[in-house]
Amino acid sequence: MDNWDEVRTAYQVARMGTVSGAAEVLGVHHATVIRHIDAIEARLGVKLFQRHARGYTPTEAGQDLLRVAQATDDQFNQLVGRLKGQGDDVSGELVVTSLASFAPMMVPALQEFQEMHPDLIIRYLTGDRLFRLEYGEAHVAVRAGNAPDQPDNVVQPFMKQQIGLYASKSYVEKYGMLKGIEDLANHRFVGHDDENSRAPFSRWLRTHAPAEAISFRCTNGFTMQQAVHAGAGIGFMPAWEGRQQPDLVEMMAPQPEWEGALWLVTHVDLHRTTKVQAFLKFLKEQAKGWQL
Repeated sequence: MDNWDEVRTAYQVARMGTVSGAAEVLGVHHATVIRHIDAIEARLGVKLFQRHARGYTPTEAGQDLLRVAQATDDQFNQLVGRLKGQGDDVSGELVVTSLASFAPMMVPALQEFQEMHPDLIIRYLTGDRLFRLEYGEAHVAVRAGNAPDQPDNVVQPFMKQQIGLYASKSYVEKYGMLKGIEDLANHRFVGHDDENSRAPFSRWLRTHAPAEAISFRCTNGFTMQQAVHAGAGIGFMPAWEGRQQPDLVEMMAPQPEWEGALWLVTHVDLHRTTKVQAFLKFLKEQAKGWQL
């Protein structure tokens, strides 16, 4: 295909459903849209759209084109985001991602960094999904667990996060305190629903507690913490967070084998940009005061 204007036009017609809608998005006359559609259909030898009174509906071939064009458009927009991050000043967007549980540490740091650079727009993306730095979905990622091994990423050790074992006061009133590893079988635990979870504390619990003792299972850290607060069982959470909850009781002191590693991850194309380097330096300095 050597005429991308026609492909782009067909994509917008499929997306908008009408010639007039596509013309408005593209900033051209509706006659130009019709001419492009007729030309690309003639060149490919297939009908991309069914014409009807309400507009244009993609045929099966049109749907195929829509999927390819959508992927191309997404990648181009992500490339634009990456290129915008290559300026020499600290402005525009700074996109940072981490697990949601890390937000109490990250949000104040991001807010302070923004105060230092008033022209900066902060986008803080959280969740279990792995945001793809190679597609420009984030400038900096704070990731937990094993060292990330995606190609073309720059990975730096950030810090260790202490993990504690906690239960609600209501659980302790009902079942008593945990008296050590030998007492695990006599208690109920909140664990991860993924039996292959590589989190150090999950592996430790699977190794030392009977499977039936892990009686309440969840898919992420947030729901696990909610289950602990509700009294469903004893569960793990970051020690700094557990110590701030007045309704929780520490059931066992944090163990070195429970610790989680945190990593700073950037894409090689953006790692040396002024904005990313300024934020990395700032975040490392901020982290010196965190009690993790």
